[in-house]
Amino acid sequence: MDGRTARRTPSARRGQWPAAAGMRARRSAAGAAVMALLGASGCAASEVPPRTGSTATSSATPTSAPSPARSVPPARRASLVAQPPESVLLPSGRTVPISAVGTTPAGLLDVPDDVDVAGWWRGGSRLGDPFGSILVAAHVDSRTQGLGPFAELLTVARGARVQLTSAGLQQTFVVRSRRLVPQGSLVDDSWIFAATGDGRLTLVTCAPPYSAARGGYQNLAVVTAVPVTPVARR
Repeated sequence: MDGRTARRTPSARRGQWPAAAGMRARRSAAGAAVMALLGASGCAASEVPPRTGSTATSSATPTSAPSPARSVPPARRASLVAQPPESVLLPSGRTVPISAVGTTPAGLLDVPDDVDVAGWWRGGSRLGDPFGSILVAAHVDSRTQGLGPFAELLTVARGARVQLTSAGLQQTFVVRSRRLVPQGSLVDDSWIFAATGDGRLTLVTCAPPYSAARGGYQNLAVVTAVPVTPVARR
């Protein structure tokens, strides 16, 4: 998510993605928040309604959340308290720290300014929650920092494994799909962010093509992974 010559908050690990380069949250007439997912380079806005009460139209938009490869025994889940994720181990072997992010009064999601750090949307599901999408997003690149680790999402293959870790829990997921979703409204693509449906991990970053005249990256790379192990204590 290239396009910034300097960090907005150089002393902080998190930076507010500007309107042309970030995630925006707006209130609808009904009072529900709307989150916009943008690229740090100025991707066009993509709006998705967030989880209420807690958590681009693509060529292969699913009608429902993917089913997990193997269901997690409810008894084991019930004995664990869900926690915010703190790191993700990508298929390449790179571990990316995760910061919990929320929205500012201006409606911007505080996504980590550092391309080496991802942001977990605290409006989404947590590690250990029995349902819904654990949404984790990061910049694909930066003009000053180069490519970030989430750039590997652009080529990640089905079947690749990802491990999510929290303070006291861990779980392994397997990639089931990688979709290029055009920037724009995500209201009809609730599988990306919904706190309903089967538990899943959703990794998001911006994707080519890049057009400065059209505001930056024109797509989102949305990788959906489903659990292959139960949530376990570390």
